[in-house]
Amino acid sequence: LLSPDSSFLPVLQKDPRTALVIAVTTRAIFNLEEEHKLYLEKGKEEYTRHQQANQDKPLPPGTAFAFIQAVQYVNKKILESNPAERDLFDILVLSNNSPESGVRIINSAKHYGLEISKFCFVSDEDSTQYLKSHGVKLFLSADRTDVCNALQRGVSAALVFQQEVQAPSTPLRVVFDGDAVLFSDETDQIFQEQGLEGAVQYERAMEAIPIGEGPLKAFAMHLGKMRKKFGQEKSPIRTYLVTARSGRDMGIRAIKTLREWGLPIDEAFFMDGAPKGPILAQIQPHIFFDDGLHNIQGAQNVGVPSAWVP
Repeated sequence: LLSPDSSFLPVLQKDPRTALVIAVTTRAIFNLEEEHKLYLEKGKEEYTRHQQANQDKPLPPGTAFAFIQAVQYVNKKILESNPAERDLFDILVLSNNSPESGVRIINSAKHYGLEISKFCFVSDEDSTQYLKSHGVKLFLSADRTDVCNALQRGVSAALVFQQEVQAPSTPLRVVFDGDAVLFSDETDQIFQEQGLEGAVQYERAMEAIPIGEGPLKAFAMHLGKMRKKFGQEKSPIRTYLVTARSGRDMGIRAIKTLREWGLPIDEAFFMDGAPKGPILAQIQPHIFFDDGLHNIQGAQNVGVPSAWVP
């Protein structure tokens, strides 16, 4: 008899019309920094030889690894609740590796028991051209050009920085910044032009009007739709808003906007410009989305997996 091995278990096929499709690059889900350095210094052929020679050696986990594991946990809980449910997460690995060097990527996913069956090995310079055809709702990459191209194509996307992260426990916890992430950057622009007082006056005048949509709104809405399948006590998904906005002067419009969208947020923190690192360390999210590099750095300093929305 074969010993139980997660690599032999079939992956449940997802319906792309209803699934929340997340595309990750190999450098987002695995730590390929040494291999990437080899690629830059020695070229593609040497990189491919290295990957083929090490095809049975699993790659270490990368920044988005714990997030993908937590997403897998949510699928399990959804199917336990309703075996016929089709509104599931579906993970796609989108890679600039050639098929010849892709064997190690597939073997690594199987080694860790990751619920991934879709792998796209595209040697093309711009692999993001395939995101829309797969119905991707979120794209995570370690390459800034990829992320900018995806955002221009209308796909929610963020840049992950390679870092050592602790694997948080379940449930899936996702933290969003507000302006220029969930919301548009309209208030940020007023702040840049007119300062804090101008931004506060603008928010007060616009209090009854929802804030415009930000680059990650579509992903957050789909996540919220999945979140609503469960009662608050038993949900395998928890969502957070951690924003630099002042709750007193600029919080009401943000809350009203979320209400207007019908987007459930479990906890909201209006930091009034204070560092976000300490509160993120307490939340221990699987991923934190922010447009400010100083906030990303603060999150990295406390070991929180972070993704920058440029």
